Amino acid sequence: MAYNLAPLQNLIDQFERMQGIGHKTAQRMAFYVLGLSDAEANQFAKAITDAHTKIKQCKVCCDLADDELCPICKSGNRDHSVICVVEDPRDVAAIERTHEYKGTYHVLHGAISPMDNIGPDQIRIKELLARLGDGTVDEVIMATNPTVEGEATAMYISRLLKPMGITVSRLAYGVPVGADLEYADEVTLSRAIEGRSVI
Repeated sequence: MAYNLAPLQNLIDQFERMQGIGHKTAQRMAFYVLGLSDAEANQFAKAITDAHTKIKQCKVCCDLADDELCPICKSGNRDHSVICVVEDPRDVAAIERTHEYKGTYHVLHGAISPMDNIGPDQIRIKELLARLGDGTVDEVIMATNPTVEGEATAMYISRLLKPMGITVSRLAYGVPVGADLEYADEVTLSRAIEGRSVI
C-alpha cells in the first residue's frame, strides 16, 4: 500500500532499497522511526551520518576501519603470514565469531561476475597482490562464497598467486551441523566428502 504522505512514502522507499528488506519490513522500520522522539530521531540520523563519514576502508586489508588501519591489521597478536581472502566485511565478522582463526584478512568487496560486469579490476585484487610483494606471507586462504562467482574469483586469484610460491588453500565446505544428509544437495555432499578429515 502506498501512502499519500510523501515523506513517509520516501522513508519506506529508502528502507526498501536495503538488501534483504521487503516492503512490509520497510514499513515497520519507517513507523518505528516515526515513533521516535525528536531527540531519538536526531540520534538515529547522527548514527547514520557518523557511520557514513567516519568508517572507511583499512589501507592494508580493505576491511572497514575508523582509522588508517583496522584493529586486526594493527594487532601484534595476529599471524601476519596468513591472509584469509573474503568477499565482504560481514564475512570477516562471521569468521571472527568462531575465535579459531588467528591470521589476517583481505576483503575483496565483491566477486568476479561477468554477468554483472564485475571484472578483476572492480574488486580489491590489486591491493591483495601489493601485500604479497614483501615475502612475509606464506599462505592465502580463499574463503570466497561457494557460488559460481566465488569459485571463479578463488580460481582466478589462485592462478595469480601460484608463480609467487605462496600456498593457496580453500575453505572446506560440507554439511552444516544439525542438518540431515537427505536434504543436502549433491555439490555440498561431494565437497563434504572431499574435505573429510581423520577423526
